[in-house]
Amino acid sequence: MRHFLTLKDYSKEEILEIIDLAIKIKKQAKKGKFKPYLENQTLGMIFEKSSTRTRVSFEVGIHQLGGKGLFLSSNDLQLGRGEPMKDTARVISRMVDMVMIRTFAQSTLEEFAAYSRVPVISGLSDSYHPVQLMADYLTMVEYKKDQNPIVAYVGDGNNMTHSWLMMASKLGFELRVATPKGYEVDATILEEALAFAKESGAVIKIGNDPKEAIAGATVVTTDTWVSMGQEAEKAKRIADFQGFMVDDAMMDLAQDDAMFLHCLPAYRDYEVSESVFEAHADEIFDEAENRLHAQKAVMVWLDRHRNS
Repeated sequence: MRHFLTLKDYSKEEILEIIDLAIKIKKQAKKGKFKPYLENQTLGMIFEKSSTRTRVSFEVGIHQLGGKGLFLSSNDLQLGRGEPMKDTARVISRMVDMVMIRTFAQSTLEEFAAYSRVPVISGLSDSYHPVQLMADYLTMVEYKKDQNPIVAYVGDGNNMTHSWLMMASKLGFELRVATPKGYEVDATILEEALAFAKESGAVIKIGNDPKEAIAGATVVTTDTWVSMGQEAEKAKRIADFQGFMVDDAMMDLAQDDAMFLHCLPAYRDYEVSESVFEAHADEIFDEAENRLHAQKAVMVWLDRHRNS
């Protein structure tokens, strides 16, 4: 049984196969053709963390594939009353054909998958956000920024940074990460990414200087400084991240035609200036739409590999 919990479980060939499938499915959708790849299948969607894009994209996605989405918040499940995750997994996976979980701990996803009879997809954890990276890379392909890319990630060493580390180290491109001191990426995840990079030829650079990271980059990306669950740290984080906003001066350091990506929601004049966001709005909202198409491809791919 194949699951989609982190990109580190996937080869370069498999990642690109899913991207190619996403391109095909998106082209079909733009022509008004919705092939029922998952006809009459049910996707269970478990949300311990709420979301706009994740819920809409998965629910619409399974519908367009001919199936049905079942929204389940933690308040709707016995999980909220203390039922073990492994028992929830053994029950739900007997009743649905696939499960998406958006949660806090990566271990929650892994435990559910270990006891599940059906494929499990990560909608996000505190460690990784793999479906977002599939949408990001699909957008890079569409804008032809997948050809010898130099990606600069500026901001918090969080789940998005970790996912960029896995994508770069698997596909073999250059990734430069700049975080404030004290907000660096997880050391274990970095070690794993560097091991993959030795095989793929990826160049991974980690530092604390955003200008150095962005200089000459073809793709610049960032994320909110205050993620869900970190609201109590907001004032401290805003102070600690001073100098890390991607503004016009920062973007001027990148290549002239560099693209800017943001997984949203974006907080203007914190991690990104209003002017940079609006100048790259087409790229950002293409990226947001591509969550729909990339996730449909992930679901179809997993269905095809149920017994592999």
